[in-house]
Amino acid sequence: MPIRILPIVLLAVPILEIAVFILVGGRIGIGWTLLLILVTAIIGTMLLRRQGFELLARIREDVNAGRMPARAMAHGVLVIVAGVMLLTPGFVTDAVGFLLFVPAFRDWVWRVAAPFFFAHLSGSWARWPDAGDGGADYDSVIDVVAKPPREDPRDSQG
Repeated sequence: MPIRILPIVLLAVPILEIAVFILVGGRIGIGWTLLLILVTAIIGTMLLRRQGFELLARIREDVNAGRMPARAMAHGVLVIVAGVMLLTPGFVTDAVGFLLFVPAFRDWVWRVAAPFFFAHLSGSWARWPDAGDGGADYDSVIDVVAKPPREDPRDSQG
C-alpha cells in the first residue's frame, strides 16, 4: 500500500466501523452488539493461540529440515495481524481478521502483497548506498564459505 493512502485508510476504517456499529446496534440492540464484539474478541484470541502454535511448529520443522520457513513466517505475520484485527472492536476489522485465519486467503494475500513488498524493499536498499552518507560499498564485499572444524585427535582417544 503506498504510504500516501495510509492516512485515508486510517480515517476511513473508523468511520466505516462507526457506521456499521450504528446499523448493527439499530437492528439487534446495543447489548447484543457489545456481546457480539466481546465474543469475536474471545474467538479471535483462541484462533490466534491455536494457529500461532501450529505455525511455530511448522517453522521449527522447516528450520530443523534445513529449509527456509518463508511461507510459514509470512503466514505467522498475517495471523498476528488477524489477531490484532479481531481484538480491535469493530465488525469490518473482525471480518477481515476472520478471513486472515483462513490459510487459502492468507496465501492469496501473500501472492498479492509479496511482489509489492519485495519491490519496495529492494528499491529502498538499492538507493541506500548512494545516500552520500558513507553507505556500504558492495564492490568490496567478500563472500566466505565456512569450513567444517577439523577433528581434534584428542577427541578420538577415549
